[in-house]
Amino acid sequence: MNPNVASSLDDAQQKSEGVWHAAWRRFKADRVGLVSLGVVLAFVLLIAAAALGLVAGKWQDEVGVPNAPPTVMGPRAAQTTSAVESPKGPNVDLSDIDPLAPRYQEWEERAKQFQTTETVKAETLPFGGDRLGRDVLAKAIKGTEISVFVGVAAALCATLIGTLLGAFSGFFGGKVGDFLEWLYNVFESIPNILLIFAFAAVVGRGVESVVVILALTGWTGMYRQVRAEFIKHASREYVRSAEAIGASTGSRMFRHILPNVSHVILVRTSLLAVGFIKAEVILSYLGLGVRVDQVSWGTMLAEAQSELILGHWWQLATATLFMAVFVTAFSLMADALRDALDPKLRGLE
Repeated sequence: MNPNVASSLDDAQQKSEGVWHAAWRRFKADRVGLVSLGVVLAFVLLIAAAALGLVAGKWQDEVGVPNAPPTVMGPRAAQTTSAVESPKGPNVDLSDIDPLAPRYQEWEERAKQFQTTETVKAETLPFGGDRLGRDVLAKAIKGTEISVFVGVAAALCATLIGTLLGAFSGFFGGKVGDFLEWLYNVFESIPNILLIFAFAAVVGRGVESVVVILALTGWTGMYRQVRAEFIKHASREYVRSAEAIGASTGSRMFRHILPNVSHVILVRTSLLAVGFIKAEVILSYLGLGVRVDQVSWGTMLAEAQSELILGHWWQLATATLFMAVFVTAFSLMADALRDALDPKLRGLE
């Protein structure tokens, strides 16, 4: 072979970039995706700090007066209260009718020995307070930890279930595929919201319960997409070549086909996470989500409903702001990731 041709082939092999490197290059070119990634990473750091107790660790403490307004609004105007005047004149001698009257003086002296300290509560809080005087900002941060954890954990569990079932159905077909298709049709035939409510009534409340409910009801979309990809790849030449050299069934499924469809699974997982975060908010708002001793965006919205009648809008605004910013940033990041992994969708390459 000509040395020049061999040298050019070596240079081409060295300069060729992998799938993930090319995807990252395309992702960096999307400014909206980069900004969204930065916002999501900021939320991740906030969630980690909340999980470690560095922030919002005392979200249940009543640090302010009930329904304390945000700091920018200033404290509420002092309200006049009518006090009952104590009667004047000497105390009436009750010793003849009350056998305990001689002990009153002694008890009063003993009570003076015990001094109670009253905690001064803040008149205003940065983002306001709820009806008990708890900091709304701390609740929103802690609620972010719960809601995002539930959404991501449920998406990962649903991805695992859908990927495994879709891989077996698409690769094997036959009776295995028919049974899994029947199972898929059973779940798809029931409206999703009714299925969620049915599982919630059986499993109960709590973070773990919500993760299980969402994972059991949300795997069907992943199953359908993975099954289609495995059907398409199972008959390709590289899979048949692996079979010809003696590769086992598991090797062909999970070492050859699965890496080639991983970009589809990754994008679908990110979209599932967004949907599951919204579902958790709805469940907690309806009282079917987290327990009463926990807080999420959904429980904050439920509490804010009664406060809004009295004109205390700040808890509703704070929970909505946190949820809107994170969900929007995560959705835009998922769209940018989808375009980077499959540039044919936008004609990027």
